[in-house]
Amino acid sequence: MITIGNFLFRFRNLLFPAIIIVLFLLAPPPALVLGSPALTLVKDLAAVLIILAGLALRATVVGYKYIQRGGLKKKVYAKDLVTEGMFGVCRNPLYVGNMLLYSGVFLLHGNPFLVVFGIGLFAFMYQCIVYAEEAFLDRTFGEAYQAYCRDVPRWALRMRNFAQSTEGMSFNVKRVIGKDYSTASAAMIAILATEMYKFASNAPIEHNTGALTALGVLMALVGIATAIISYLKRRGAFRERAAS
Repeated sequence: MITIGNFLFRFRNLLFPAIIIVLFLLAPPPALVLGSPALTLVKDLAAVLIILAGLALRATVVGYKYIQRGGLKKKVYAKDLVTEGMFGVCRNPLYVGNMLLYSGVFLLHGNPFLVVFGIGLFAFMYQCIVYAEEAFLDRTFGEAYQAYCRDVPRWALRMRNFAQSTEGMSFNVKRVIGKDYSTASAAMIAILATEMYKFASNAPIEHNTGALTALGVLMALVGIATAIISYLKRRGAFRERAAS
């Protein structure tokens, strides 16, 4: 699993979206849940709330302490062992946030097979990545990392640790925007694209022209907002001041 994790870590940015697209194409979304518009609405609202929970968790993590998870030269790497902020609550809080995002997207799609298989597949892939990262951290930091593992769960959020692990730290909104805007943008586009796919799959396009147009406009607005934030980031608007 460590070998698989290293492979997935290297190619995840391209591989994960591609897997979702392929799964969506193989399993079209159902029109309604058990033929009920009310149940379908509840399911869709639950899916969006799960996605928002994932974004909120990621924002909380990044707002208190940002760590580079992209590795070095596409390989698992960490310069320091980060244990404060939300990393004192859970060893992989960003991945928990990502799993909430993927779970919400699969639930929003709504095909029962896809919900179970998709969430299971991504849970397996993230577990492999975590095993690869843990092997690296254990080799690099030794006893310090082993002690951290004994105190902080791998996946569960031990919220009773939150106050202690964030003591003396401040929440940085600018860092959240500058570091995680692309994830929020991708999540919003995923929601809108999934809704467009559902409309297009379950009725002739001419019957849903208004809805598809509105979703397309919203997607364009998300793209414009993303481009503006990206421009501001390049101009240094979210750059953090060096500690004096």
